[in-house]
Amino acid sequence: MPQLTSAEVARLTGGQLVGDGEVWIDRIGSLERATPSTVSFLAQARYLSQLSKTQAGCVLVAPRHADSISGLRSAVVCDDPYLAFARLTQWWAEQEAVPCSPGVHPTAIVDPSAQVDPQAHVGPLVVVGAGAFIGPGAVLDAHSVVQARARVGAGTRVGPRVHIGLRCELGSRCILHPGAVIGADGFGFAPNDGRWEKIAQLGAVRIGDDVEIGANTCIDRGALEDTVIGDGVKLDNLVQIGHNVQVGAHTAMAGCVGVAGSARIGAHCSIGGGAIVMGHLELVDHVQISAATVVTR
Repeated sequence: MPQLTSAEVARLTGGQLVGDGEVWIDRIGSLERATPSTVSFLAQARYLSQLSKTQAGCVLVAPRHADSISGLRSAVVCDDPYLAFARLTQWWAEQEAVPCSPGVHPTAIVDPSAQVDPQAHVGPLVVVGAGAFIGPGAVLDAHSVVQARARVGAGTRVGPRVHIGLRCELGSRCILHPGAVIGADGFGFAPNDGRWEKIAQLGAVRIGDDVEIGANTCIDRGALEDTVIGDGVKLDNLVQIGHNVQVGAHTAMAGCVGVAGSARIGAHCSIGGGAIVMGHLELVDHVQISAATVVTR
């Protein structure tokens, strides 16, 4: 279990310590349920009433709330408490993480023509296809599949049961949560005398650096050109990205969003849970779509 003092919290977050710097912290929690060994944060004024009642040993607060911390054992004043909280959780997760040793598990199946960096970790029952490339520090968790000529960039973590299809590419430092499917066929069929004729999906999926993809999210391969996900994109669980979609850098989509084929989403957009973007539409940069909205034109 990670432990640190309130003074170390200030150092890790770049904030200014107010109060006792020797308060021991062993958990991160909410103001409402904090214990004397909890570090918490206040990011919105509507929770100020909880600040006066909290048992937290240390609280991250903004300068505008610094006059409300007199009853606390310690506080760290920082420009953006929510961002400081995010970075503290990253440090915490690193301390608790179980390290993955480099190497290929004896039960994994790696094609002789695949290139697996010596510093990569290939876990139990993983399959790596012909001509695939696994970069340095990449992690392939149990039962994941990397098909032929696919590429997994340096430091990317592929969770259990993730499927990466033929010729699909993942950039560096990506995170794919369990069950994600990258590069399944897009939904393409031509009508033929009352029946449907399959359109072979000949493109792939290209994913940039620092992308996070939630559990059971699906990104379809393009019909002719590639489906493209830009750097820093964040996709929640159960998101569906259709074939030939392009998503600009640092756009975020909450759970159950659906984007139909050939839509173009700009950079720095935010799309709320359950929203739908119809096919062949274009959203410019910095668009915000609320939950359950349907964008039809």
